Amino acid sequence: MIPRSIRARSTLAALAAVFLALVVVGAGVDVLLARHLRGSLNQALRQRAINVAQLSATTPALLLSPGALDAPAGGTQVLTQVVDRHGRVVARSLSLGGRVLPVSGLAMEVIASAKGRYLSVKLGADNLRVFIAPLADSGGLAAGGAVAVAASTHDLTETLGRVHLFVLVAALAAATAAAIALELLMRRALVPLARLTRGAAEIERTGDARKRLPQPAADDEVGRLAATLNGMLNALDQARERERRFLADASHELRTPLTALRGNIEYLARHGASEEIVSELEQDARRVSRLADDLLALSREEAGARPNEIVRLEELALSANADDVEVRGTSASVRGDHDALERALANLVENARRHGRGRVTIETGTRDGVAFITVTDEGQGLLSEEQGLAFERFWRGSGAGPGSGLGLAIVSATAARHGGRAYAEGARFTIELPAVRDRSESDGTTAP
Repeated sequence: MIPRSIRARSTLAALAAVFLALVVVGAGVDVLLARHLRGSLNQALRQRAINVAQLSATTPALLLSPGALDAPAGGTQVLTQVVDRHGRVVARSLSLGGRVLPVSGLAMEVIASAKGRYLSVKLGADNLRVFIAPLADSGGLAAGGAVAVAASTHDLTETLGRVHLFVLVAALAAATAAAIALELLMRRALVPLARLTRGAAEIERTGDARKRLPQPAADDEVGRLAATLNGMLNALDQARERERRFLADASHELRTPLTALRGNIEYLARHGASEEIVSELEQDARRVSRLADDLLALSREEAGARPNEIVRLEELALSANADDVEVRGTSASVRGDHDALERALANLVENARRHGRGRVTIETGTRDGVAFITVTDEGQGLLSEEQGLAFERFWRGSGAGPGSGLGLAIVSATAARHGGRAYAEGARFTIELPAVRDRSESDGTTAP
């Protein structure tokens, strides 16, 4: 079964990878070494056969001398056998004893083709490598015959076996050493990850998003993971804090109209209906309804997906045109939610009418790839210290009249959902959004 832990899987993978790598390298070395040893043996046998052929050509009588064919070739004891043109053995080395190399048939083929030939034969319990070479027809008993020179391959096989054993032992030792080293390294490297796991489990147990995971000292992958997770926890903590503040503010804002509504209902129950009481009840009901609608709109904007519809801001501005509203500017197109942008513009216009003075102006256009729609009135506008607070939930400036305090917050949430922003400069309130090119534009002006 495959281990489940990262450390065990990594150790097993390192063990297998190092072992396989060394086995492959060992197999390559084995092939090269075997080729080299066999080549050296073949060369030694060939050289010994050449020496015997020269001896047969120059002094053929020496072939019959005892021990003349027993000289080693390249440090290897060789077995030599000379046959005549009819395949009869005429001379052999003393090292053969009473044995005969089983090469008579092959010797006749070599004599017929006049080409040397290598082969492997078995003589008793020995495996032999043999080279058969033709002899020149220069007189003597072996004239026109052949010489067979053989050597045992036992040393070669034993050497290769030792190499095989060495490669196997080295592969096992190297793989074990690599696995131990990786195990120690992984154990040390995974200590910060174990701390992160314990920290995360503690946060899960307590449900306290204000806690943070331990930050490793090293700036490695685990350290960056801890920083990312802590950033996520911080964002979650801020979101929960905003939610708590939102619920508290919403409860506070709803308490006033609901208290007034309940008081008027009690008065109505005791004293009966009057035109004044009915009017106040209607106002309270409208205020609660408007606050509920604004809360729902804000919630939808903050949780909504990014829209993909092409919206032309100048068309939105023209739809908001009225006697006290002036529209001007150039064409500007964005990807957005038409209804949401229309509501945001209506909130800006309503804010300018309620808290500003004079004529309201709506301007649209693009600059540096950014589309904008701006609402301006002729009043003094916000003070510099108020401009950063204007788009917060339930914020009201000094001297503000009735209202939910959510209109500009909805504008800001809508701009953020569209990948843009909303800001204020005095009496100038602006929504900036990424501009897009609208193919349907026919007035010659397009967004970059």
